[in-house]
Amino acid sequence: IPDNRKWEDMIEKIRNIDKNKKVKIAIVGKYVKLEDSYISVIESIKHAGFANEVETEVKLIDAEKVTKDTAKDLLKDFQGIIVPGGFGNRGIEGKIETIKYARENKIPFLGICLGMQMAVVEYARDVLELKDANSQEFDEKSKNQVIHIMENQKSVDKKGGTMRLGAYPCIIKEGTLAEKVYGTKEISERHRHRFEYNNDYKERLEKAGLICSGTSPDGNLVEIVELSQKEHPYFIAGQFHPELKSRPNKPAPLFVGLVKAAKGIWLIYIICKRR
Repeated sequence: IPDNRKWEDMIEKIRNIDKNKKVKIAIVGKYVKLEDSYISVIESIKHAGFANEVETEVKLIDAEKVTKDTAKDLLKDFQGIIVPGGFGNRGIEGKIETIKYARENKIPFLGICLGMQMAVVEYARDVLELKDANSQEFDEKSKNQVIHIMENQKSVDKKGGTMRLGAYPCIIKEGTLAEKVYGTKEISERHRHRFEYNNDYKERLEKAGLICSGTSPDGNLVEIVELSQKEHPYFIAGQFHPELKSRPNKPAPLFVGLVKAAKGIWLIYIICKRR
């Protein structure tokens, strides 16, 4: 007879969640016309809600509609923001504006794969003042390609099946938000990409405040970037796809951390409203 006690306990916990405790999470992406494009991310948010004993409401926002002028109106009602993965330059500037809004307004933020890369681009542009900073994927002429092609991918013409694909180990820096979230110094997460953080900018970016909190075991590949919690309640982004390993009874740590931080923002809002 299978032992389903843990699963039954989880179901009971979900049933007892106070429906009045609800945090709103925005997913800002380019594939919003087909909601299933982000189904793994949406489900991961739900899993994280279970872990935090809070109801989650997810809304998809078209990255192409986010601009400097529209960002506030589109994003002001959310307690958490996710910029997920993707390919191609459509909606990229909208993702960058979204990240800037989340960073400057201290809204809990999680960047996934391309979302991590655009967090680096946004920081390089706004904080380092490298106005042409970009990914090599989108601007071959940029003098500041803070995201560039992997060395072993430069000679590849046909992109299908040539990405850094599958599970890779990551070493987490001591005393960082990433260590706090994962509760360990070594993790393994799944990847699907060709472009990487450009280490030529690492020293400048870290000095300016964008911490490289997770790297490959040899230190050559940056896997996680974050802001200090002294600067931001929850700003973290991974080169990998944490949603691919999330389960209802074992939610992905980065999502749990996001919803926990969003819950904190929601509680502050409720307290202030009551006053």
